[in-house]
Amino acid sequence: MPFSLDANILVYGADGTDRLKHRIAVDIIDRCRYADCVLTLQCLGEFYAATTRKQHLARDIAAARVGDLMDMIPLIAPSPAGVRTAVRTAAAGLFSYWDALLLATAAEAGCTAVLSDDMTDGATLAGVTVVNPFTLEGGIAPAAATLIGIPG
Repeated sequence: MPFSLDANILVYGADGTDRLKHRIAVDIIDRCRYADCVLTLQCLGEFYAATTRKQHLARDIAAARVGDLMDMIPLIAPSPAGVRTAVRTAAAGLFSYWDALLLATAAEAGCTAVLSDDMTDGATLAGVTVVNPFTLEGGIAPAAATLIGIPG
């Protein structure tokens, strides 16, 4: 099943402050190169902005990390229809504009899920379900493990 990642997963992969989430995020990102994962251009932009604004990474290192991710995982971009969906969804108060755009773009790429702990686990838009990859016990959630190819 195709899926995508929210920028917060990439940020956890770069920032070791929360050791458990960092470890899981690094594993997820590494496995994405072999899984049916795509990244949105928006996600990469958010990652760069978040890691440099919060000074988790120097600008040149964040830029290099974006380049590495672009080489590692297929990319998708929002379409005008995706932007319309995001604006309508945000105007209705269902998701923030940026979250709605991520989900709409993922839907257009045929994704069934987006891994994120920044949105409500189980929420859906356009057939894409938000999956929180982290468990309260500090492990990887079973639904996320299935997506990234960890045998059950």
